[in-house]
Amino acid sequence: MSAAKAKAKGDGEKGQGKLKTKEYERRLRKLHVELVKLQEWVKLKGLRVCVIFEGRDGAGKGGVIKAITERVSPRVFKVVALAAPTEREKTQMYMQRYIPHLPAGGEVVIFDRSWYNRAGVERVMGFCTEKEAKRFLMVVPLLERAIVEAGIILLMYWLEVSPEEQTRRLEDRINDGRKIWKLSPMDLESYERWDDYSRARDEMLAATDTAWAPWFVAISNDKRRARLNVISHLVTQVPYKKVPLGKVKLPKRTKISAGRLKGTPKMVPDVA
Repeated sequence: MSAAKAKAKGDGEKGQGKLKTKEYERRLRKLHVELVKLQEWVKLKGLRVCVIFEGRDGAGKGGVIKAITERVSPRVFKVVALAAPTEREKTQMYMQRYIPHLPAGGEVVIFDRSWYNRAGVERVMGFCTEKEAKRFLMVVPLLERAIVEAGIILLMYWLEVSPEEQTRRLEDRINDGRKIWKLSPMDLESYERWDDYSRARDEMLAATDTAWAPWFVAISNDKRRARLNVISHLVTQVPYKKVPLGKVKLPKRTKISAGRLKGTPKMVPDVA
């Protein structure tokens, strides 16, 4: 579905109940099998796949990426989440620090935020000028065309969350010691600028949703449903076949006469 069609669809999840855990895990298990098949095909054929995830803070990008990668090899599925640019990187051509992370043969590279920082957070928070942001929107489709014409499969996803659900998720981070690290001062400042981010998103999609690198929008108010929807879509965008691996059978062991721990090694206390 194109970005325009997805936007027209709007809050397509309204009326659907939250996906139950058992049903979610059942469907995710099947999709993990397909991701493994895709992985083996990518390795066999030396394919290069680049997947970009963008969206507001709290839209669920990390959860989708974790769901994609938890059952595949990190040597094939590589996640790129760049920190803020260094002083040296700030003096480089803007795209320069992203280019080295593009996939080589047999790799699927997933960007947890990407060069589209310039069209989103940098623009809204004033880290680049309006002239630089508009220049980026004009130039980036040409760069993406070059990436695609070089043989890289480029997939771009925008996760769309409602203001109410974003608030709930950010408040949950504040109150959960496991998640508080996800909430930065920048998140708190950007939270106030919902409309600014909406305008930046709309202009970004209008300028960069191209025939060769279309945006796909996923409504993510239900995290589980969004993960299943994105993975189901992703595996249709990379043509693959099941690679025959042959029947696997454990060989017989020789008689075990050793292997017990010797001496008195320091043991981890058994507290569970």
